[in-house]
Amino acid sequence: MLKIQIFTFNPFQENTYILYNEKGEAILIDPGAYFPAEVQTLYDYILRAGLQLKYLLNTHCHLDHTFANKAMAEKYDLELHFHKDEEPVFTRGEQTGEQYGLPFRNYTGKIIHPEEGDAIQLGNDTLHVILAPGHSPGSICFYCKEQNFLIGGDVLFRESIGRTDFEGGSHEQLLQSIKEKLFILPDETIVYPGHGPSTTIGYEKIHNPFLS
Repeated sequence: MLKIQIFTFNPFQENTYILYNEKGEAILIDPGAYFPAEVQTLYDYILRAGLQLKYLLNTHCHLDHTFANKAMAEKYDLELHFHKDEEPVFTRGEQTGEQYGLPFRNYTGKIIHPEEGDAIQLGNDTLHVILAPGHSPGSICFYCKEQNFLIGGDVLFRESIGRTDFEGGSHEQLLQSIKEKLFILPDETIVYPGHGPSTTIGYEKIHNPFLS
């Protein structure tokens, strides 16, 4: 059974997730730690909890979700996973950081591209990959059917949705992704988003003003 640890980092208040099992095997999703003290917070938690990181995943490659990819990959000998359609966004990462006044060094190692329907296995636990573009061209979500939760990135928020005014974004496509990919999940599915508090699929079907 997976436990979930949430951190909120960087000026964009991005949610970084560590999922881990009873053996201490762990998955790191969207490491947004920007400042050295934030990166150290991740190091300290992983050491204190006795975790062994097995996967480094990005839901998408906007800079606020990727600041610490390089640091975490190098310290824990990890390869980065993100959807192939995020390559243009990933490639522009350092340039975008300069534009925002948040310079950083991008990950430079091997990249693995999970596809829709792929399964990421951590011991006895499984995350299923759901492709949900619109906020970003290759946005993916990670769904744990057995425990009814979704790591959703910036696709769906509590009473809101991801912005679509970045290059490669599409409001129409995002709404389609949510309705056809996420709203088919059980209503009790907990959504852990890239920003802000968690919600559920059932709550958003009723209360989200963008989807009524």
